[in-house]
Amino acid sequence: MRIADGFERDRRIFGGLASADARTLAGAFEATAVRRTEHVARQGEPDAMEYLLLSGRAVSLIGDAEGREVCVGFHVGPCVVTPNLARTANGKSLVNLRAETDGQVASVSAAVLLDMMRGTQEIEDWANAILRAELERKTSREWSLAALKAKERLAWFRGLYPDHEDHFNHGQIASFLGMTPVTLSRMRNAARA
Repeated sequence: MRIADGFERDRRIFGGLASADARTLAGAFEATAVRRTEHVARQGEPDAMEYLLLSGRAVSLIGDAEGREVCVGFHVGPCVVTPNLARTANGKSLVNLRAETDGQVASVSAAVLLDMMRGTQEIEDWANAILRAELERKTSREWSLAALKAKERLAWFRGLYPDHEDHFNHGQIASFLGMTPVTLSRMRNAARA
């Protein structure tokens, strides 16, 4: 299934990319439906793809041997999912990328996208800007975990992700913020009082 007509004009995905370049990129992606709780990528398994979340919501999770998971990213479609370079090592996924709602995901081989970047400066600039933005997000989260108290981390989160508390599991939000669900619940209740 191909991306719906006109999708290449969505600035949330392609930013200010010229129409011809956006159309070229959109044409390289293959779209598929995903169901709630379906994994797009699994931690430890081969993953050579780049993803766009066209609709729905998804999370990036890191799991341990005991089955505990820490949320390291939230994705609300339409958006570009964390680039392959930033979520894989040695060709294997470092995260579980799981749909939280029914939606649609588009994918293209990372190697194909790399060839497209080499062929067009504008596409290379687009991809590099996405990678830089992801690095900024990761650095901001790391800084907040290290430098801010729990209440300040919640304020930081709300500033960056103003509607996520209404759309994502509070346990995932708590793990993203480096706190227990009980701590998050107490802070949310105190803010309402």
